[in-house]
Amino acid sequence: MSKLTPILASSLLSLSLPSGAGEILKNHQNFTGSTGIVNTPSAKVLAPGVIDIGYNNQLNLRGAEYLDGYNYIFSAGIWSGLEVSGQIASSTMHDNMFKTKALGEDQLRDLSFNAKYQIPFVPEDWFDLAIGGKDIGGAANKYESYFVVASKDWLDFRFSTGVSSSKSQIGLMDGVFAGVEWQPLEWFALQLEHDAEAVNAAARVTVPKAWLFDLGTLTLTSRFYSNTDHSDKDTYYGINFSMPLSEQSRTDYQVIKPAPDNAAVMAHLSEQGAKPMQSLEVKASEPAQVVSRSQSDELSSAKEVNISELNIEIRALKQALVADGFENVQVGANREPVIVVKFENPIFNRNDLDAIGVVLGRVAQYISDDSASYTVQLSKHDIPLLSLSGQVDSYRQFITEGTSPGVVIRQGMMDVPGGVAWIGSGTVNSPYFKPRLTLGPALSSTYATELGVYDFSLALRADLEVPVWRGAGFNITAQTVVADTEDFEAGDTFEARRERDGLERAVFYQTLDLPFGLYNQTQVGFFREYYDYTGIINETAWISPSGRHKLYNTYGFFDYQDYNEDRDYHVMGYQYHWVEQDISFHLSGGEFWKRDKGMKVETKFWFGDSYVSIYAYDTDVQVAGISFSIPLTPRKDMAVSEYGQVKGNQAWRHGVSTRIGEDTNALVYKKGYTPETSVSLDRTYFNQGRLSGSYVYANLARLREAYLTFK
Repeated sequence: MSKLTPILASSLLSLSLPSGAGEILKNHQNFTGSTGIVNTPSAKVLAPGVIDIGYNNQLNLRGAEYLDGYNYIFSAGIWSGLEVSGQIASSTMHDNMFKTKALGEDQLRDLSFNAKYQIPFVPEDWFDLAIGGKDIGGAANKYESYFVVASKDWLDFRFSTGVSSSKSQIGLMDGVFAGVEWQPLEWFALQLEHDAEAVNAAARVTVPKAWLFDLGTLTLTSRFYSNTDHSDKDTYYGINFSMPLSEQSRTDYQVIKPAPDNAAVMAHLSEQGAKPMQSLEVKASEPAQVVSRSQSDELSSAKEVNISELNIEIRALKQALVADGFENVQVGANREPVIVVKFENPIFNRNDLDAIGVVLGRVAQYISDDSASYTVQLSKHDIPLLSLSGQVDSYRQFITEGTSPGVVIRQGMMDVPGGVAWIGSGTVNSPYFKPRLTLGPALSSTYATELGVYDFSLALRADLEVPVWRGAGFNITAQTVVADTEDFEAGDTFEARRERDGLERAVFYQTLDLPFGLYNQTQVGFFREYYDYTGIINETAWISPSGRHKLYNTYGFFDYQDYNEDRDYHVMGYQYHWVEQDISFHLSGGEFWKRDKGMKVETKFWFGDSYVSIYAYDTDVQVAGISFSIPLTPRKDMAVSEYGQVKGNQAWRHGVSTRIGEDTNALVYKKGYTPETSVSLDRTYFNQGRLSGSYVYANLARLREAYLTFK
C-alpha cells in the first residue's frame, strides 16, 4: 500500500471535524530558509521586526541528495514585505574538513544568504505575490535559485504555486512548484507540496505563546513523507523560535490623533530646525480698560498668589526630576510664565527619547497654569544637544487625550527666555567624577568554516567611564575571557582572532560643540588592536537642523609601542535617517585600519532600540553581510549614585559576512574596519544617530508611553 494512502485518509478524517482555527493562518519558516511549507516558499513574509531562529536536519548535499545533517537558519522581517535570512548547512558539527577530504569523505559546510520580497501592488483580496532568491551573491554558490510565487488564503487553507530556476542536480525548485497548508487548529497544521522534484508532506505543531511567558512562538515541524528517489529516509524534523526583535517597535504604540491647534505647523517648523516662536507665549491682545486702584490691587495680589503657587510647583518638578535619576537638573521660570528645564540623561541609556518623554510629562504633571509655556534642554556632559518648546496645556492634552502636541524642536542650544529665575543654587546632581561601569559580552566568531560549524571566543568586557568636566572624561576598557572553542585557543588556527585577557583601551576624550551644527571629539591613549598602540582618534561631525543628515570625518594615528612602526586611517561618511520608516542609510569611504581602501555601504532597519542591518564593502575584497544590534540593559537603568552606576551594553552588535563576486570563500578579518571605543559622538551624544527633531516628531507616541510607563 502506498505510504501516501494513510496520510490522505487521516486528512479526510480531519476535514470532517469542525474547524477550530478561526484566525489568520500563521507564517513559519520552511526547511530551506524562507517562509513557506517544506522545501517550497509561499508568498508570505515575516512581519517587520520579527526574527526566526531555526534548526532542521534535512541536509541537501550540494543539490544532489538528502542526508541527515545540520541546517541553522536565522530569518528576519526587516521592512514591510521584505524578509532576509542566513543559513548554515553542514554535514557535521566539528569535523576538520581538510582531514575528511584527504580521507576521501564527501562533506559539506556552507553559508548562504536568502531574500524574499512581497510585491505590494496586488490588491489584498486577490492574492499575495512574492519574488525571491536563495544563496544570493556569495562565493562558491551551491544552492542558488530564484523564484516567483503566489499565495491565496481561503478559510483554513493557504494555496501556493510558482515557478523557479535553480542549480539543483536533482531538480529541486527547478520548474513549477505548488503546495497547500491546512490549519484546522490554531496550534496544528498539515502541509502538502510538490517541490518540482517530489511530493512532500509535513505536520506542524505550535507551542502556545502563553506557555513561553509571551516571549515568542516555538514551532515543531516534521516532514513525514516524501516520494523523492534521492533520500534514504522519509522523516526529517525542525524546530523554530520566532519573536519580535524589540518591544519598543513603533507599531506597538497608540496612534496619535491630530491636534485641534497648530501642531502641524509646529511639526513643519521643527523639521526645518526653527527656533521657538514668540507667538507661543504671547496671548491675543485685549482692548485697554480703565480700572480703579482697588481693582488693580486685587489683580496684583492674585498675580502674586499665582507666582507663589508656581514657585511651589517648580520646586516639586525639580525634586521629581532628581528623584527620577536625571543629572545636571536646573529648573526656572519667568513671569510670562515660561518654564525652563535643563537636564542630562544617564538612566534611559537605550534611547534618549524615553528621557525626553518623562521630563515633558513631568512638566505637564506639575505645572498647573494653562497659560504656561515650556522650554526643555537635553544635554550630555554640559554639551547641549536638543531643545523642545511648546505650551504646557497642549502637552497635557497630549498625555491625557492622545492628541498631537505643538512642539518646536531645535538641534543644539536653546534660546533661554529673558528674566528667568532659577530655583535653588544652580544645577543639582552633577555628572562629574562619578564612575559608570558598563558590562557586556565581547565575541569573536567564525561560521561554516572547514574546521567547524561555529567557533567562538567569548569574553566579559567592562567599560569604565568617568566624566571630569564639560565634554571630557576618561574611558578604560578591560575584559576577561570566559570561553574559547578549540580552534580559538592559543596556538591554534584562529588564535589571532581570539579575545584576550587584560586592558583593551585606556583613553582620555574631549568633546566640543562648535557653531553651525558641528561637533568634534578627540580621544588619546592606549589601544590594543592585537598589538599595543599609543593612538589618537579625531572625529568631526555635522548634523543638519532637522537631524536627518549627518556628515563626518574620522582620522586615526597609531604608534606601535614595541617597534618603530605606525599606521593611520582616514574615513569620511554620510548618514541619512528616513525617520518615517525607521531606516538609516550609511555610506563611508577612505583608507581603513588594515590599509585597505574603498567604500562601505550599510542600511539599518530599526525596530525600537534594535536594528537589523545589511551591509557591503569593496576594498581589496568584496564582502556582504547581515548584522543585528540589541540592547543588553533594561529600558531604565539604575540611577547614578555618589559611588557610580552599573549598567549593561545598550547596543551590542553581532554580524555574519561572506565574500561575494569570487569563486572561493576565504575568511575575511577586519577589512573595512576602524577602531572603536565605547565613547563616541554617535553612541554617547547622538543617540546612535537618532537624536533629532524629525526623529522625535516621528515617534511622538513613544514620548507619551514613556511617561505613562515610568511616572
